Amino acid sequence: MNDKELQKMVEEISIRDFNRPFLHQARFNSRLRTTGGRYLLRSHDLEFNPLHVEEHGMQELVGIIKHELCHYHLHLQGRGYAHRDADFINLLKKVGGSRYCQQVSRRRRSLPFRYQLICNDCGLVYRRKKKVDASRYVCGKCRGKLRIVEIPSP
Repeated sequence: MNDKELQKMVEEISIRDFNRPFLHQARFNSRLRTTGGRYLLRSHDLEFNPLHVEEHGMQELVGIIKHELCHYHLHLQGRGYAHRDADFINLLKKVGGSRYCQQVSRRRRSLPFRYQLICNDCGLVYRRKKKVDASRYVCGKCRGKLRIVEIPSP
């Protein structure tokens, strides 16, 4: 599914379930990691996580679209659009939107450990993904000085 198809789908759901037109932009944003979608208050645009469609299918996307459209329409009407507001909760129930989205398995792409901090006194090893200044830290076990060693990449 591309952005044009998503835009058309959002416009159809808005007319069918909310009896109001969606007049702004809907698009996929692959940088979203922890959420299924978001409503942008300033531009009134909607962004959606494409991984939710890949992993959970179209039904999950429809629930997320309804959720974001609740924020959109309530905000434009000057009513309570936040998750805690009664207006939002009632409208979400009425249209059958998702209160929460499912987790995506590729939620966090972890980097491999690239550095080791090694204690000169007791030999304890601390693994790190990012380079740190070893002179600013001491060993948590014996308070000895640490040295940094880069782990060669495979």
